[in-house]
Amino acid sequence: KAMCSDKLQTAWLVTGYFVYLLVGAAVFQALERTAEKQEKMAAAQMKEAFLQNFTQLTVAEMEQFMKNLIEAIQNGVYPVGNESQFEESNWDFSNSFFFAGTVVSTIGYGTLHPKTAGGQLFCVFFALFGIPLNIVFLHRVGKMLSLLCKKLGKFLYEKGMRKKKIKFLTLLFFLATGILVFLCLPSVFFQITEGWSYSEGIYFAFITLSTIGFGDYVVGKQSDRKYFSYYRVLVAIWILFGLAWIALLFNL
Repeated sequence: KAMCSDKLQTAWLVTGYFVYLLVGAAVFQALERTAEKQEKMAAAQMKEAFLQNFTQLTVAEMEQFMKNLIEAIQNGVYPVGNESQFEESNWDFSNSFFFAGTVVSTIGYGTLHPKTAGGQLFCVFFALFGIPLNIVFLHRVGKMLSLLCKKLGKFLYEKGMRKKKIKFLTLLFFLATGILVFLCLPSVFFQITEGWSYSEGIYFAFITLSTIGFGDYVVGKQSDRKYFSYYRVLVAIWILFGLAWIALLFNL
């Protein structure tokens, strides 16, 4: 009964956690998408005006253009290529879900952030309740993985292995498996999808799962590459379970 109840609680927690992220993603998308479209239109007009008059611009006007361009890039708007690129949103559902995941995990790359007053206010309350929920989620998943450790330890003990050796081998097994699953293999995936070198993929994976999140490397941000649908959703899920693996290592 106790085990059944524990599994039920875990199922409810995991379901509630992902529902919380899905709702957050939908709200961020609704609040930010219109404002982003306006920013992109303004950037397109600025680019068009520059191309028409760049030979006649004064030094002061050129500097103002550079400031506006830098501000647009900081806001996630890259005025390059044709107008069709302006139709792609930084706040589609995949990007919004990815952002919600980076908020509750406290990674905070800084490359995508709410700009409207409503989006910023919602982000405060979303993080206020989402970060503790994320901690509980990681603790529970880490606890479930710890049970696998105990089962592995029990199996080895029944085979006549000493307890100290079992502890060492169990830690080594989950450390090596986690490095393979959450660092080495994803880095190959990032190398193919993002065009990074393998070392850059390893660097990004470590900086992300350690929640340092410099923001110098972020997935799905290169305008010259085509990404498949829900690419960033998959990356967000990888982050969440990667953090659970790190929580397990701390438990061990």
